[in-house]
Amino acid sequence: MTLKEKIIDESLRLFSARGYMNTSTMDIITAAGTSKGGFYNHFKTKDELFTSVLSRARKIWREKNLAGLDGEAHPLDRLKRLLTNYRDRYLTDARTFPGGCIFITFAVELAGQSPELANEVNEGFTRLRRMIKRLLDDGKKAGLVVPEADTSRVTEIVFSGLLGACVMYNLDHSRRNLNATIQSLIQSLNDIRPDGKSAPPRW
Repeated sequence: MTLKEKIIDESLRLFSARGYMNTSTMDIITAAGTSKGGFYNHFKTKDELFTSVLSRARKIWREKNLAGLDGEAHPLDRLKRLLTNYRDRYLTDARTFPGGCIFITFAVELAGQSPELANEVNEGFTRLRRMIKRLLDDGKKAGLVVPEADTSRVTEIVFSGLLGACVMYNLDHSRRNLNATIQSLIQSLNDIRPDGKSAPPRW
């Protein structure tokens, strides 16, 4: 691991646990075991480091949450895999994210402090919402989702459920509650399958 990579990884953990604003450059330098010169040789400003940390966090998110999706033929099964990955591979990764999901931390902290940085974070939420909607629409076009399902509303249920599960898990670290939330979202997807065990809801 290069010094630059170490600075990014240590910053990722610090930002997750303390937030961006509450983490000083000296905190990062100490955690990375480097000097001011070593830090500024790679990053001119803390905001420049933020961009690199955000990019690293997104890469980790994709690796953990999108694992195995390509192996699922049914669009709803791909969404279910996303949900279970989110529960089992991402949210509970306390080593990488000791303070919980860094995107939620950033979104809450930066909204009133740095709108420009907050907008960078929100781009990821926008892409996630679009991905969920695209999979639902693909399923509907292929006849794998009941015709009466409103994919926009289902998208908001799944998207909001994911964010809500993250916030609650950050607060109580209860696997039982996390499992219940994710299972409820999975059931919502089963409910809009023509071959689902439950009767389709009236969205």
